[in-house]
Amino acid sequence: MRILDPHIHMTSRTTDDYQAMYAAGVRAVVEPAFWLGQPRTAPASFYDYFDSLLGWEPFRAAQYGIAHHCTLALNPKEANDPRCTPVLDELPRYLVKDNVVAVGEIGYDSMTPAEDTALTTQLQLAADHELPALVHTPHRDKLAGLRRTIDVVRESALPLDRVLIDHLNETTVKEAKDSGCWLGFSVYPDTKMDEARMVEILREFGPERVLVNSAADWGNSDPLKTRKVADAMLATGYDEDDVDLVLWRNPVAFYGLSGRLALDVTGTDATHEGNSILRGGA
Repeated sequence: MRILDPHIHMTSRTTDDYQAMYAAGVRAVVEPAFWLGQPRTAPASFYDYFDSLLGWEPFRAAQYGIAHHCTLALNPKEANDPRCTPVLDELPRYLVKDNVVAVGEIGYDSMTPAEDTALTTQLQLAADHELPALVHTPHRDKLAGLRRTIDVVRESALPLDRVLIDHLNETTVKEAKDSGCWLGFSVYPDTKMDEARMVEILREFGPERVLVNSAADWGNSDPLKTRKVADAMLATGYDEDDVDLVLWRNPVAFYGLSGRLALDVTGTDATHEGNSILRGGA
C-alpha cells in the first residue's frame, strides 16, 4: 500500500511519527502553512517558518524515506492581524520554489473582510504562478463558508478544477462536488471526520477527486489516520485499486497540477546546513 497524506503538519510531529508513517505505507506528504497556536508578532517569523518547510522539514522526512512538499500562504486566521498581512507582498518570492506545490491554506476562519482580501489576493497569486490552491473551510458555519468560498473562486482567475476544498463533511460535500472542485476530508479525532463516516461518504459520492488527510498537528490528532481509512475501506468491500485511487493517485493528480511534485526519495545528505536530526550528531 502506498499513501500520500495531502495535508499534515509535520513541523509539530516527532521523528517517531515519521517512522510509524513509513511503516504504515506513507511515502509522501504535503505540509500546508498554518498558524503556530499563538499569534505571530512580525512578518519575519513567517519567513523563517517558510524556510523550514522548504529546507529542514524535507530533509527530516527524507531520513525516513518520505518525500515532503509544502503549500505556502498567509492562513485565514492570521489574515485578520495587520501585523501579518505584509506577508502577502512577500509570498511571490516563495511561490517560485520547487518544493511548493500549491498556495495554501487559504480560505475562511471567521469570514471577515480581511479574510476576503487575503483569499482574493492569494487566488490571484496561485493563478499567476500556475499553482493549484488548497482552501480551508471554516470550522464554524461550514456551509455558509463553503458557499462564500465557491463564489469567490468563481470570480477569480483560478479555475475551480485547480482548487481543493478541505475539511469537508456531510453538510458540505454535495455542493463542493457540484462546484467542480477537488474534495478534501480531514480524518481527525473528536472534531472532524472519522473512518466510518469517511467510508460512508465514499459510498454515497464515489472516490473520484476525493483526497483524505490526517491534518495531524500538535492537537489530539493521529498521523496514521490515512492508513486507518484505507483499512476501513478494505474492511467494507472496497478493493486495493479503490484505496490506491483515494490515498495515492488522487493527491498525486491534484498536486501534480503544479508541475513540481517529485515522489522519489534518493540519497540524502547526513546534515542540513550543518545540522542533523541526531542529538550530538555532526
